[in-house]
Order: sequence, then C-alpha cells, then structure tokens
Amino acid sequence: MKIDLNLTPMDQWIEGVKLPLIIGGPCSAESEEQVCATAKLIKEHTDIQILRSGIWKPRTRPGSFEGIGVKGLQWLNKAKEETGLLTATEVATPEHVELALKYEIDILWVGARTTVNPFSVQAVADALKGVDVPVLVKNPINPDLALWIGALERINGAGVTKLGGIHRGFSAATGSKYRNDPTWSIAIELKRLIPDLPIVCDPSHIAGNRDLIEPITQKAFDLQMEGVMIESHLDPDNALSDAKQQITPQRLGEILNDVVIRHGESDNTDFEIKLKELRSDIDKIDAELIETLAQRMKIAEKIAEHKKDNEITILQPGRYDEIMENRVAQGKKVDLKESFVHDLYELIHDNSIKRQTAIMNGEG
Repeated sequence: MKIDLNLTPMDQWIEGVKLPLIIGGPCSAESEEQVCATAKLIKEHTDIQILRSGIWKPRTRPGSFEGIGVKGLQWLNKAKEETGLLTATEVATPEHVELALKYEIDILWVGARTTVNPFSVQAVADALKGVDVPVLVKNPINPDLALWIGALERINGAGVTKLGGIHRGFSAATGSKYRNDPTWSIAIELKRLIPDLPIVCDPSHIAGNRDLIEPITQKAFDLQMEGVMIESHLDPDNALSDAKQQITPQRLGEILNDVVIRHGESDNTDFEIKLKELRSDIDKIDAELIETLAQRMKIAEKIAEHKKDNEITILQPGRYDEIMENRVAQGKKVDLKESFVHDLYELIHDNSIKRQTAIMNGEG
C-alpha cells in the first residue's frame, strides 16, 4: 500500500540547484576560519552547491565536542557570502529551527537521534509550520521503517512539501566493517511505499571510515538515490568530531569525479526488448519458486501433525543443523553465496516453525 504525501519534486526545491543533490562540508563547525576555508576549498575542488555543517551535535556521552552553537550559524552565513554556496544544518528542537531560519539556512535536516522520538519530531514539525524550507529526515538509529515514515508524515503534516529522507544506515552489530549498517533494503522499501520521496544517502555515517565512502556513494547512485551528503574537512585527522569519516575537499572532488551516475531508463529499443525478455524469465522462475515454497510449507504442516500425534517437540536442532549445512554446501556448488543461502533458509525455517507451532497448539 502506497503512502500519500504532499511533496514538491526536489528539482523545484531551490532555483538553480542541480540534481543529483550533493551536500558537503565539515561534520561540525569548529571555528570561523575552519568553516570558511573548507567552504572555499569545496568551491575550488568540486561542483557542490550546498555546504553542510553541524552546529549542535548530540553526542552519545557528555564530554565530547557538542557543537559550537548559534555563532556557528554566523560562520555559515559568512561562508555563504564568500563562496555563494547554500547552507544546510541539523535541527533538533524548536529553538534550533527558529535560529536556523533567522540566519537564513537554506536546508534543514532532522538527525537520527531526533527521528527516534515522535515527541521531538512533532515539536520540530510544529516549529516548521508555515515555513517554506527544504527539510531532510534521517532514518532512526535502529532499523524501524515505520518510525522513519512517521517522522516524515509529521513534518509533511506541518505543511513542509520540500521534504526528503536521508539514509545514514542503522546501528551495526559488533564486528561490522561499517559504522552503521546500510541495510539498503529499508531505503528501497521506503522508496517503494513513497515513490515521489527523494532520498539522499549519507556515506560518511554509514562508513565511519573514509576509505569506504567512495563505494558507498557509488552504491547509492546505483540505487537511484537523489543525492549524497558527505562530510569534508580541511584537516580531517584533527577534526573535533567524527575525524575518521571525514575527507578533504580535494578527495571529495576526486570521489565525485570517479563515481558513475547511471540512467534509470534507456531510449535504446534493443536494450528494452532484451531487458523485458530477461525479466519475463525471472517472473517464470519466481512463479515456480513460490509454488515450490507452498509445497514445502504443506509438507511442514504434515510434519507438525505427525509430531503432534506422537507428542514430539517442534524444534529439533540436529535436523536444523543438518538442513543448514546441506543447503549451504549445495548452494556453493552452484555459486550461491553462503550468507545468502544461510539467510534464506533461516527465514524459511522460522516460518516453518511458526506454522508448526500454530498447528501443534490448535491455532491453524
């Protein structure tokens, strides 16, 4: 079921701003010199039109650099005057909104820590009523699509039509190579539910490591996201916040020159015919796959009845281990990744257990 929001297309947000929307700048405003010097380098080495910088920085623990506060807005204004770059910053409270508007910040975003709290989002939404400014909403810290959608609905309900999402990834399990796991499927599902919603990717926060920014940026464009927001600092190693995920403006320019922005559609008739043929093959295989899964579930139901009649427990770990080892080995023989086969059979087994549980308890 699609979700209907009143949205203005991104190419109509700000006159003269090109798509894809590219936003770059330091994680935090640290000094007037740092903000203005970084802005000038971004202007020199890239075609970016929008300068970002955090003014208020919600940190996990006290004692870290928590932002310079309102004077940072003055620095953004000065950088704007000196370079012609538009400006963007994060807001988390009605006071932040009021001050950002007072200093004519061009784009606002709502951070992940704010998105998790509907009360905070509603307070920001109320402060935005009657305001004609683009607002981007980051996904919540944990992979909760409903919470992300709810935040977008609250902001849109306040009359903000220049609205978009920021995909910054979700809290990653220990050992992940990412600071925040991208879980691209959630952003894709958001786009499916709200097709007209522009989504900007935040490779810096997904990566947590400057070496991963370029491949994440490429992936975002390959998934037809409408833009990226990348943290760039004139001296990243000595940044006061998130130093490891920031890059120099020179490196930012290199990444933006190297990534390939592919087309979502083609005017090539031969390409479209071949694509249609291949998709038809996929559709046929999927139909067979669904039928096979249905047959498998019917057998699982018979197993449940058999177990019930003989008072045998639903879960039998030895059999589960046997299935996993066997199916993963079979998958390897046909060049299927172990993780894919494992995840697939984990899902199949979970649903089989749920169905067997219902039958054993007389619920289905």
